Amino acid sequence: MASNSGSNIYESQSITKPSFFNGDNYPYWKNSMMLFIKSNDYQVWDVVEDGSFIPIKREGDRLIPKVKMEMTDDDRRRMQVNDKALHMLFCALGPDMYSKMSSYTSAKEVWDTLETTYEGTNDVKETKIGLLNLSYENFKMEPDENVTKMFDRFSVIVNGLKGFGEIIPEDKLVRKLLYSLPESWDSKRTAIIEAKDLKTLKLDALMGSLLTHEIMKQGREDEKKREENKLEKKEVEKKKIGIALKDSQEESDSSGEEDDEEMAMLAKRFTRFMKSQRGRRFQRKVDFVGVSPKTSH
Repeated sequence: MASNSGSNIYESQSITKPSFFNGDNYPYWKNSMMLFIKSNDYQVWDVVEDGSFIPIKREGDRLIPKVKMEMTDDDRRRMQVNDKALHMLFCALGPDMYSKMSSYTSAKEVWDTLETTYEGTNDVKETKIGLLNLSYENFKMEPDENVTKMFDRFSVIVNGLKGFGEIIPEDKLVRKLLYSLPESWDSKRTAIIEAKDLKTLKLDALMGSLLTHEIMKQGREDEKKREENKLEKKEVEKKKIGIALKDSQEESDSSGEEDDEEMAMLAKRFTRFMKSQRGRRFQRKVDFVGVSPKTSH
């Protein structure tokens, strides 16, 4: 049953005010309201659960309700408990819900109507209880799920069962949660079982132990990643240095080849130069003696 936008059960969280309800999250509101009523006056809760007191009298063989003038002070005090219960319930209902329930004169009628409306008939309740029990039996920590999220999911199932009157003893909840952990938690699970008395271990104490282990485990994993990153950086630097040395060697080899070619070219030029110099000296000698090379014989 949807509520009006802006209306929800979280608007009035106080030890002096009941949790506000206008159609959302009935199981939560039911448990919260039940605790609120009991903490104020257990007699009020008895009226909500069992029905209001009706002053009666015997008339012959019959029991009939007393009329107003016949009621004693004790009768009025006992009847007032129902009015107190009605007042608590109506203070917790939003305008839409109040308009649907305001015609009832018994706190039990209001409570039972809300249960039927938001939990369904007995058949519907049994179906919901069956589904919650199935979720409980098959409960396991999901992959990549942290301890907090796992516990929140577990609490929703357990509180849902509690809302239907299915209360699971705490020692069974502790064992169920422990054995819902994956294989990677085997060492921690074994350590808890060996060090703790599971019959007296509280859920919040178990949660504290699991959270501490998770934080330490995450710290070790983070340190391992940092070391791996350092090694990767070193490998990258080595590769960079190797590539730089290779490029330098190739440049050196290329430069050497260019130098060899240049030297060869210079050598050729020098050879041509020397040949040309010898030819010129010979020609000057012939010109000096006045003899042609062809008539020298």
